[in-house]
Amino acid sequence: MKIVKEALAGTLESSDLLVRVAPAEGEFSLITHSEVQKQFGEQIRKVAEQTLQQLGVKEGIFILEDKGALDCVIRARLQSAVLRAANVEQIDWEKLQ
Repeated sequence: MKIVKEALAGTLESSDLLVRVAPAEGEFSLITHSEVQKQFGEQIRKVAEQTLQQLGVKEGIFILEDKGALDCVIRARLQSAVLRAANVEQIDWEKLQ
């Protein structure tokens, strides 16, 4: 999946996260900011990387501002932002688990 425009998903409310996605030719960057970075930073990054891999995303800039979101919320917000940024007309729902 190719990122063609900037997109957002989520909020900065407690137990949520805000995902910002931007196109970047030939570059992949995943930046995480979290209130619980020391405890769960590695897990947040792992979930984000797995989700992007499942979607077939290989380039782009992804900024996650976490406020204590669960893994399922991280996945859902990231999927939403990527689908908005990729301007996908037909979604392969099997990839979104």
